[in-house]
Amino acid sequence: MQTDYVVGQDNIKGSVGPIGFDIHNRVFVLSALASLIFIVLTLMFPAQAGALFQSIVSFSTRTLDWYFMILVDFFVVFCLALIVLPHGKVRLGGPDARPEHSYLSWFALLFTAGIGIALLFFSVLEPVYHANVSSPLGTPSPFGADGALNLAAVDEASAMGLAGTFLHWGLHGWAVYAVMALALAIFSYNKQLPFSIRSIFFPILGDRVWGWWGHGIDILAVFSTLFGLATALGLGAQQANAGLNFVFGMAINTTTQVIIIALVTAVALVSVWRGLEGGVKRLSEINMGASVLFFLFVLFAGPTLMAISGMWTGISHYVTEFIPLSAPFGRDDDAYRQAWSVFYWAWWVSWAPFVGMFVARVSKGRTVREFLLCVLIVPSLFIFIWMGVFGSIALDQLYTNPAASLVKEYVIDSYRPELALFGMLNELPLTGLMSTLGIILALTFFVTSSDSGSLVIDTITAGGKIEAPRPQRMFWATVEGLIAIVLLIGGGLSALQAGVTATAIPFSILMLLMCYAIIRALNGELRRMRHAS
Repeated sequence: MQTDYVVGQDNIKGSVGPIGFDIHNRVFVLSALASLIFIVLTLMFPAQAGALFQSIVSFSTRTLDWYFMILVDFFVVFCLALIVLPHGKVRLGGPDARPEHSYLSWFALLFTAGIGIALLFFSVLEPVYHANVSSPLGTPSPFGADGALNLAAVDEASAMGLAGTFLHWGLHGWAVYAVMALALAIFSYNKQLPFSIRSIFFPILGDRVWGWWGHGIDILAVFSTLFGLATALGLGAQQANAGLNFVFGMAINTTTQVIIIALVTAVALVSVWRGLEGGVKRLSEINMGASVLFFLFVLFAGPTLMAISGMWTGISHYVTEFIPLSAPFGRDDDAYRQAWSVFYWAWWVSWAPFVGMFVARVSKGRTVREFLLCVLIVPSLFIFIWMGVFGSIALDQLYTNPAASLVKEYVIDSYRPELALFGMLNELPLTGLMSTLGIILALTFFVTSSDSGSLVIDTITAGGKIEAPRPQRMFWATVEGLIAIVLLIGGGLSALQAGVTATAIPFSILMLLMCYAIIRALNGELRRMRHAS
């Protein structure tokens, strides 16, 4: 297949050196050096780093809130437009390309790359918090100023708490990933350019993408991926630590979380060594199966009909309130929008190179329409069902007996978010066994996220090579773990949030330019299809 573009990318290709690295690739060398410098400086000056991180979070969520809200709304509209336009019939890889993975395997890979730890960490925390503390659209909390429960306000607060959660984990987040993945797939599979972020910008920069302009784009993508992953890994370590405390009484502290990250990173190195088919794909399928069993237990051990009803009511409110929840202005819920929605939109943008490259890598052969429908809707529905059931059961426990509810203690009274899931499991049968399974799932999500991220960063820093040397993959898996560790040491959750937002701001501008590049490329594909017919 001929490409529409002049390909002059030889100077971004590395060669395998004596230690098995693509050491001649400038992106690898500069990204590695900058990562190591960041790690060393944060460890040397943790107090100063923590203050800096906090200021970055404050600026991003309070000053740029309108920008991130409009940005992600635009991505949703852009993806929906491509589904209904003629561009949707273009096939990724050309007219003769066919999918390399079955639907089940493809969904499993989407599931572990783009969802992961979030299902466990936020599925109880967010619905309860948004229903009672940080309410979307100013919905009143059922608990009055005196702490008394107003039963008449319970149904509406619960529904809006779930709708507010679905906003963060539904179409908006997956639209960000879809834009990134679609751009990569088109320029790699249809235009036969290297599997690298810089290739997307060939229509804009021309041959300059193979020089320092392209190096800068790929280095930014590396850091965006590293900090997005570090946030997920840090949250996973906090929840695993909390679960070990809940079940076995292990102390909750940074030292324990550092040890967890180190041990899980060591396990991830083995999977990274085995590659996509032997490691990541196998773990993804196992993880998906175990997660489904965990979900079914919670569904049938709890108030099943109430959980299903609550989930459906939450989805209905999400649909009917979709536009008000998405609006950047004219709202009376700054705490919800700035502290939650804006941070999530920045997190999704930061994760876009990671999830986008991974999704693009496993999506060859799908049409644009099929790709967008599946990437937007299938993971969103899975999340709605999971979080709708878990959140509804937790809310029912909270309002049925608030005085004895561990969910209330962990989410509303003392705010220990990493324990929210275990507070809900405490009121179900087999608490110890299921809490242990929850810990195991958190750790395996941890491993699959690290695996997937290492493969993606490895591809970027090897100049677009799909199968770069194994030692290089292991190097990046180690760096991911180290960055998660130093961010926890340097400021905890605020440091994790700062790393995400700091990289999301410049990368979001690149993503807007990607939309223009996508249209240019799809128009070319449509012309080719018309000429062929």
